[in-house]
Amino acid sequence: MKDNEKQFRKIRAYRVGWLLNICDWLIAFPILQVWAWRTTDGLRLDYLGDRRQIDQDIRHGAFFMTNHRDIVMDAAWLSYLLRCRYYIRPFIGIGNNLFAKRWIEVLVRFNRCFAVIRNGGPHAQLENAKTLSAYIRHLRSQGKSIWLAQREGRAKDSNDLTQPAVLHMLTMGCDDQFEAVKELNICPVSITYEYDPCDYLKAREMQLKRDNPKWRKTKRDDVHSMHTGIRGKKGRVTYRLTPSINPEIDALLKEHPEYRELPKNEQLQLVCRIIDRHIHQGYEIYERGTEFDAYIESRIALIDLPNKDEQFLREKLYEMYSNPEKNYRIAIKK
Repeated sequence: MKDNEKQFRKIRAYRVGWLLNICDWLIAFPILQVWAWRTTDGLRLDYLGDRRQIDQDIRHGAFFMTNHRDIVMDAAWLSYLLRCRYYIRPFIGIGNNLFAKRWIEVLVRFNRCFAVIRNGGPHAQLENAKTLSAYIRHLRSQGKSIWLAQREGRAKDSNDLTQPAVLHMLTMGCDDQFEAVKELNICPVSITYEYDPCDYLKAREMQLKRDNPKWRKTKRDDVHSMHTGIRGKKGRVTYRLTPSINPEIDALLKEHPEYRELPKNEQLQLVCRIIDRHIHQGYEIYERGTEFDAYIESRIALIDLPNKDEQFLREKLYEMYSNPEKNYRIAIKK
């Protein structure tokens, strides 16, 4: 291992170039293709705006930041689609809370996943964030592409908003926040599932947290969500690439040079809004007929709770599917 990579030993992805390529084409990609046939009614990669511009934006590596629906499949299918279309495969950030078994950690780190360490006290979390930020910048300095969700964990209600804390981590130790973000070359990606196989599990979690604010998921819950997300039916699935946000940052600073003097938090909020607009404009909006009501009732029937609040669960399930359309309508008017 190179000296400058030793500091990343705890989190880095395992890299065995030729073996990884063989596993991609002979094992991983055939499995993902078969799984797309079995669990979707179509998996496609699409574009928001000028495809040639997007192609140019990602030619030398990009930071793909997406909304987050499924623990495993979001990154797996994006990796598959990018490898088939551009022959690039991004490094993937995955929370270490998902490493329920040692073999899972070894498998995902071999498949270009690096660990986002979420446990530990405040001091340990700060040091972990510094190491992760340095590792991501190390990868980007080598022209590597990266995938990371716009927030920690999935947005249970599908109201996808970028957490400033994610950008704060990415720009740690940098004097100029706008330039630090531009160096990453963030290309937001919108992920839309016609049906979310984990929707009823998310609604169940929302009631549990409502009834007991101290309730927390266990590793067993995470494994169950992973299993359900992988195997469940998703209908049509669309990944929509959007252009790099760099030109919009430049245009914003040209119009408002005073923004360079804002506090760091406010600067990052401005960047978050740009990312959110890209993701919201990139949603695929699926028409839903009267049979959708029957679908919602079938999902409520799957929820096993002793004090099951069906009205609350029904509202939350409808909210999951209506929020992306609401955000899309707002974004296209701007």
